[in-house]
Order: sequence, then C-alpha cells, then structure tokens
Amino acid sequence: MPAPSASADSGAPPVPSRAELRSSLHDRGQRLTAQRQRVLELFEQLGEGSHLSAEEVHQRLRGGEERISLATVYRSLRLLSSMGLLQELELAEGGRRFELSGEAHRDHHHLVCVGCGRTEEFESAAVLQAGDAAANGHGFRLLECVLNVRALCPSCLSREGDPGVEPPEIRAAAPQDR
Repeated sequence: MPAPSASADSGAPPVPSRAELRSSLHDRGQRLTAQRQRVLELFEQLGEGSHLSAEEVHQRLRGGEERISLATVYRSLRLLSSMGLLQELELAEGGRRFELSGEAHRDHHHLVCVGCGRTEEFESAAVLQAGDAAANGHGFRLLECVLNVRALCPSCLSREGDPGVEPPEIRAAAPQDR
C-alpha cells in the first residue's frame, strides 16, 4: 500500500513568477523591494533543502551593493513565509530556520541538532502513514505532515565528552496532565 501523500490533495500553489509575486504583494499593499527580492533570490540560488536562520541570511546578504538590516531580513522572511514562498522550521529552543518551499519537497522531516543547530532532512513513509492515520482517526483531513526530531549530531556528541564543554540540556517530552 503506498504511503499517503499530504501534498497530493493539499492544493498548495506553485511558486509564483516575479510578476505574480509583485501583484500579490501589491494586493497586500506592499512592494517587491530590492531587499525582499535579494532574500528570495538567495534561497532560490541555494535550492530546496537549505535551512538558514535570519542571522545567516543577513550575513550572506551583507556584502551586496545594497545594504540590508537584520530587521529587514526578519520582516522579509516572515512575509515570504506567509505567502508560502518559504517554509519556516520552528526549533524547540526558540530559533527559526527557513527554507525554500517547493511542491516536490513538501512532505519531508527534519533532524535538528540541539547543540549546534545543524539540520538534516529525511523522508519517511511511516511518518506520513502515522500522520494520515491520526488525522483520519479524529475526523481530520491531512494537509501536511512534518516531524522535527531533536538530537545531537556526531560533532556535538564528540564534544560532549570534553570536560570543558557543557552538554546541551536534553529533556524528554513529558506527558501532559489531563
């Protein structure tokens, strides 16, 4: 039996053209500024599967001809995410990473190192099946299924044995009191 695909019936729109993007922003009372365009172009150049924090985006764009502030990067990332052009990965530690949205890359999951933030992607039919079963069991229709796994990468594991390095706090999810 094939794994359910949340993207098959999610109705997610394809990535819009520049003209469609300008029109969509105009409809929201906003413009496609040079800074917003630079943020989007950075993700397009990197391609799907690249996960950047706002600070990393800012660092990569700082050397350009036009100056861009960190606050502008944050606002641009939020706007482009709300338009469905970028996907936001919320980390349990309070950080956020962003990646280019794409239909072919929709139902994937993240392995996130709690020590350094390294993020790896993986796909799993079992996770999609579990999400589909949970949604159906409660009368929901699955739109998207994303799992974020918190772990320690090999580099952080090797540093954990170093007496001068404090290991990151690892806590198991506690069951909710009902």
